[in-house]
Amino acid sequence: MDQEKQPRVYGRHQAPAHYETGDGCLTTLIRIPVRIVVLVVVLPVRMIWDVLVATARAAERVLLRPLGRALSWLGRVLVVAPLVLLYESVLTPLGHGLRWLAAVVGQGLLWLGAAVFVWPWVALWRYVVVPVVRYGVVVPVVWFHRAVLTPLGHGLRWVYRELLIPAGRGVATAVGLLLTVLFVRPVVGVWRYLLVPLATAVTWLMEHLVVLPLAWAYRELLTPLGHGIVRLAGLLARGVAAAARGLGAAVVRLVMTLLVAPVSWLYRRVLAPVGREIATAIGVAWRIAGFVSRAVGRAIARLAWHLIGAPATWVYRTVCTPVGHVVRDAVWAPAKRAAVEAGRVARSALRTARESVRQARRDAWRALVGGGPVPEPREPVRPLARTLGSTTTVPSAAPEPEISLHKQG
Repeated sequence: MDQEKQPRVYGRHQAPAHYETGDGCLTTLIRIPVRIVVLVVVLPVRMIWDVLVATARAAERVLLRPLGRALSWLGRVLVVAPLVLLYESVLTPLGHGLRWLAAVVGQGLLWLGAAVFVWPWVALWRYVVVPVVRYGVVVPVVWFHRAVLTPLGHGLRWVYRELLIPAGRGVATAVGLLLTVLFVRPVVGVWRYLLVPLATAVTWLMEHLVVLPLAWAYRELLTPLGHGIVRLAGLLARGVAAAARGLGAAVVRLVMTLLVAPVSWLYRRVLAPVGREIATAIGVAWRIAGFVSRAVGRAIARLAWHLIGAPATWVYRTVCTPVGHVVRDAVWAPAKRAAVEAGRVARSALRTARESVRQARRDAWRALVGGGPVPEPREPVRPLARTLGSTTTVPSAAPEPEISLHKQG
């Protein structure tokens, strides 16, 4: 805990030391006990924190990672590999067989459904419904329209064009003249010679008796009176606003003097320095506690290595390693070879079973459909080309290289 800041060195010159302003001997005397008390309080917390961190890292490194790897390996061996083998060797051939059977059964059901439900209705529509509707309904209706309705319509159209239209025009002209003489001309005369002069006279009287006096009263009386009232209200408002501003300024000055200034002085002179010193003391104590905790941890680790780690390492190298080699060579290797051989036998048996299922499927298809042998739609067997030890040549096979990998010797 240095009480003075060391000056920074820049080459041959030294920068002047910067000291905190406002720190006197009283602050220094208070700072040292505060930092000692904070160190005594923070040191156990830091040591407990370092112990928890070290324990968590050791647990992750020693327990969780090996346990995760072991569980992953067990999952692959006990779950994934059997499921993959079951899917590839059992479920896939079974699914192909079921698909082929479903296709055959579906085709048969489709033919049966078409023969039972579709073809009778098609024949009924084509050979019964269509002829009956065509020759029983459509042909008579067309003949009736062509022979009866068309001539009747032409006659009615001639009567309308040649008789009704001229008669309607004459009647409309006579009615229009009668209405004009009886209604339109009297109404126009009343409007032009009676209502219009009367409305003009009433308008002149209203303008000279009502509108002009009202306009003179508004311009000569009401407008000056309104201007005076507005000016008086403005003066009153400005006075009230000036009084309110003065009262507000007095209240603000009083609040600043009696409340804000003491609180600001207390925060700036007491609370902020105390908080800053406490935060600085906690930081320094945390760093010192870290140094002490790391020193204690190193001592405990060195003691644990000499008491537990070294003997355990010696036992692992001199006892466990030879025993593990013996178990690996005498037990694990034979068991692994036996498991590999059992897997090879099981794959061979599954391959034989798949070939038997394919042959049975081809025989069933030949029995249902008939005819010659039907080629397998899936996984066709590709004929081998001529090798060095054979003299026959298959036309559809691609030639192999000079060095054959199928047959040597």
